[in-house]
Amino acid sequence: MRLDVTDLRAFYATPLGVTTHRIVARTLHGFLGSVSGLRVLGLGYAVPYLSPVHCIAERTLAFMPATQGVVNWPGAGRSCSALADPTMMPLPDAAIDRVILVHALEAVESPTELLREVWRTLTPGGRMILVVPNRRGVWARRDATPFGHGQPYSRSQLSRLMRDTLFSPEDWAETLYMPPLRSRVMLQTAAAWERVGTGLSLPFAGLHVVHATKQLYRPITVQQVHRARRLAPARVLVPAPAPG
Repeated sequence: MRLDVTDLRAFYATPLGVTTHRIVARTLHGFLGSVSGLRVLGLGYAVPYLSPVHCIAERTLAFMPATQGVVNWPGAGRSCSALADPTMMPLPDAAIDRVILVHALEAVESPTELLREVWRTLTPGGRMILVVPNRRGVWARRDATPFGHGQPYSRSQLSRLMRDTLFSPEDWAETLYMPPLRSRVMLQTAAAWERVGTGLSLPFAGLHVVHATKQLYRPITVQQVHRARRLAPARVLVPAPAPG
C-alpha cells in the first residue's frame, strides 16, 4: 500500500512524528552543512526537513510524486512544491547543488532510475542526503509509521545501488533506535535510546542516513597484468640407441 501526502502530514503532526523529525533532522542537517547561496531540492516528502534550508538557500524546491500527492509549501509566500515524476524531473542538467531524499527511494518502482535522475540534476561535485528505512530495523516492520511502507534496504544494498549510479558515500549514520511506539515514556527516553544505540553501534536502527557525492567519471576496473613467462627451448625426446 502506498502512503499519500495526507498520511505523511498526519504522522509528522503526532508526538511520535515530532520526535522522529527532531532525531532525523539532527543527523540530516549535520551532513547537509551550510546551504547559503545553494539550490536545494527535496524529493518524496521532505518538507518537514526543508524549513531551515528555505530561509538560507538561494532556491528551495520540493518535488512530490503523483502517486503520493502534493501539499502547498511553504505555508506563506510563493509555493515551492510541485508534482513531478522523480525519474523524469522538469529540471535541466546540473541545476541543483543539494538533493534531500526522504520517503522517496523506498517508494519508487525503479530506485536505479531515480538515483540516475538525481545524478543528472546535480552539479559537478553536488551532494545527496538519502534517508532510507533500515532492513534490519524494527521501524521497517511496523506499518503504523511511514517507514514501514515500501522497500527497506540493508547497508550493502545501498552501497551497491549508489556504486551502480555513480555516487560515492562520504558519511553514513544510523538513527531512530527507539521502538516506533507512541508511549509517553518511550518518547521521553528517545534521546537516551539514540545515545546508547549510536555509542554501541547497534544493528537495529530504524533508518540509514547517507551523505553521498556525485562522481564525474565511472571507475574502471584495472586487471592485473601477468608477465609472460620467459620462453625456454622445447625439449626434444631422442630415442635411446638400441643395445649392440
